[in-house]
Amino acid sequence: MPQITPQAELQTIITTFDVTPGTCQDLLDELQAALAEFISKQPGFIGAALHVNDAQTRIANYSQWRRREDFQAMLRSAEMRVRTRRFADLCKSFEPVMYEVAASYD
Repeated sequence: MPQITPQAELQTIITTFDVTPGTCQDLLDELQAALAEFISKQPGFIGAALHVNDAQTRIANYSQWRRREDFQAMLRSAEMRVRTRRFADLCKSFEPVMYEVAASYD
């Protein structure tokens, strides 16, 4: 389960995907499969969530990892490189960005 708090010593990655309404569900299916079958089983994985905007032109993936190196190792794996190429075929662009939580409010 993701923890959104500045006190958590975690690596947060937010990846946004620029899609069309025609490819949104296909990419969402690929992302869900990747998370269920591979990503969630990698060392250091804490949790993730997928979000889709109303127009189905953006997908956001919020994930947390114990360490930056855990996320980078997952990205460099042979399986993830294959999956990343499929993601790229289904969207105009995507960009993973690493963040630290600056503040959170309840």
